[in-house]
Amino acid sequence: MSSGNIVVLGVIAGVTIFIGLPIGRLSSKSTSLRAALNAVTIGILLFLLWDVLTHALEPLDAALGAASAGEPGEWLTFAVLAAVFFAAIALGLLSLVAYDVWMLRRSARQREKSARLTPAQILDSQSVRRGPLRLHEPASRLAFLIAMGIGLHNFSEGLAIGQSAASGQLSLAVVLVVGFGLHNATEGFGITAPLAGSGDKPSWSQLLLLGIIGGGPTFFGTILGQVFVNDLVSTAFLALAAGSIIYVVLQLIAVAFKFGKQTHLYVGVLGGLFAGFSTDFIIAAAGG
Repeated sequence: MSSGNIVVLGVIAGVTIFIGLPIGRLSSKSTSLRAALNAVTIGILLFLLWDVLTHALEPLDAALGAASAGEPGEWLTFAVLAAVFFAAIALGLLSLVAYDVWMLRRSARQREKSARLTPAQILDSQSVRRGPLRLHEPASRLAFLIAMGIGLHNFSEGLAIGQSAASGQLSLAVVLVVGFGLHNATEGFGITAPLAGSGDKPSWSQLLLLGIIGGGPTFFGTILGQVFVNDLVSTAFLALAAGSIIYVVLQLIAVAFKFGKQTHLYVGVLGGLFAGFSTDFIIAAAGG
């Protein structure tokens, strides 16, 4: 398969994330609907957390098995992989904590500054500060963080597509594209679910940027996977994704309890989990 065709596979797998993004433009203010959407997002992300941790641990398990069998140098390989695994999870989690704390402090400073401005000056400062991602809004910031975590996850999926196609396993590569494409469709829903019914509708430019952040890494991972595959790199990106997903899931759970809709929470989480595993079965059926 030519490099151009492999790149097309990566584009197809990544672009399906845009299917679920328009859900963020729902204008309904129904608390029940928002609680359900939030819960389904938690379920999808819990599946992704299981998925990334499972794949991230595969090289560690292989190195540990080889080391236990007495193969020379494998204990060092395992130690390096384990160090990268734990460090990347910590980085993925704590960097988002630091970012969110910084954003909250920045917002507080801006509110204090706005209190001393005239109405005209406030409008001017808001027009300068307000970017397409609207990171000054909690719901938009949460959607951005979800997109970041999913983007790291999708980069590793792109590596798998590129590696399979480059090694001549065309049928596996195509099935991976179909499976990952279905994954990405549900992930697009998860990215913008926090935006549905919350304040102003997200603009199409905001949804476009969120889709690029979440789905674009699939394309770049596919390109890199054709020429370079390394357990250390794969483990690092998967563990980074796991750390960021842990942070976002905890944030979404806090939002879920504020809604006070326990039935919606548990049913929605199950729905998100089932959706994630259903798409995963397609990949597993092909041996991917």
